[in-house]
Amino acid sequence: MGVLINLRGRSLYWLMKFICGTSFMMYGYDAGVLGGVVLHKPFLDAIGNPTGEWVIPWISRSYSLSACITCLIVATFAFKIGRRGTILLGNAAAIVGSIIQATANSVAQLTVGRIITGFAIGCISSAVPTYLAETGVEIGDRGPANAFNAIMLISGVPIAYWIDYGCIKSNGQWSWRVPITFQCIFALTAGVCMLFLPDTPRYYYAKNRHAEGDDALERLNDAPVDSEQVQTIKREILIAIEAEEEAKSSLHWKAFTTSGIIDRTPMKIIRRLCICFWLPMIREWMGSSLLAYWSSVILSRVGARPSLVSLLAGILNICFALGCVPLYFTIERVGRRSVLLYGACVMSVLMLIFTVLQAVSPTQSVQWAGIGIIFAFLFVFGYAWQGCVWLYCSEIAPLEY
Repeated sequence: MGVLINLRGRSLYWLMKFICGTSFMMYGYDAGVLGGVVLHKPFLDAIGNPTGEWVIPWISRSYSLSACITCLIVATFAFKIGRRGTILLGNAAAIVGSIIQATANSVAQLTVGRIITGFAIGCISSAVPTYLAETGVEIGDRGPANAFNAIMLISGVPIAYWIDYGCIKSNGQWSWRVPITFQCIFALTAGVCMLFLPDTPRYYYAKNRHAEGDDALERLNDAPVDSEQVQTIKREILIAIEAEEEAKSSLHWKAFTTSGIIDRTPMKIIRRLCICFWLPMIREWMGSSLLAYWSSVILSRVGARPSLVSLLAGILNICFALGCVPLYFTIERVGRRSVLLYGACVMSVLMLIFTVLQAVSPTQSVQWAGIGIIFAFLFVFGYAWQGCVWLYCSEIAPLEY
């Protein structure tokens, strides 16, 4: 582990990207793993074969509800423990939540595990993009780093799908407990390595821990702390912190009632916070999670043969992950706003075509065209809205949030 402590410059930032990406891969894996086993007989036997029509949806959605609530309240403690501390807390909670789920023998225990894991994902999804944005020191660092994060996040979904697909061929209890336990590998890897990484210079300076901030900047830039490069970055960070502190004094809860449309604060903090709230929500309204997590059901309803549904669902999730790859190479050239705007336009056209296809006579050609549109929609979504939203929000969010 001494090697990790001594890393500097680009090697250090690449490690940061890998660790953050691993945390996000755990996020994607956990979001997808339960969907592959919820109807598996050994799983249902273990939790007492619940008969209520809302039991299984509640087990699944308690995770999302917990993550949502955590994202809303994370600002109350994230600035106190730092970006690094929040990521460590998230990975630790993920391990605890996974163990509780994997050893569950009742609906109650499984739900508790899902809630704890949802808390973990709320911490990780809030802190990781900001951590990457605040540790990038070169022009063009933040865009590719968050695009890489998106690739890792969505890759977790097909990994979970294919592990489930292989394990549920067995009827033993291990067939669903092992896939759920597997996510601990991601959390352990990310958590242990994060112990040897610094927090962000911006966080250290905001907490008046200047010596640690200088050390972090020195390591990230691979240059002496008294060099012009490091001192220039330090001055810019301190000026930005001072400006935000002055702007915060004008905040009042009534200003949030217009969702930032009317914002008279000096640095538009209200509008920036509202955008950080609405963009991820709009992303979910677009239906990407619905298409990815319930792909088997949707494909069967569109007209895919039962023998092909599982295979197509797995390939669809891989296609979703591949859509994030071009963003890594183009985000700094195209820009954040353009990617979001034109991506939304293309997805609107695709969804309109899909709706029309569902209204016409369901011939085999029409059914395959509908399936093709779903693939194209998720690919475009992966490129335009999956990674770019994380990046855009992390770049405009005020320091304390």
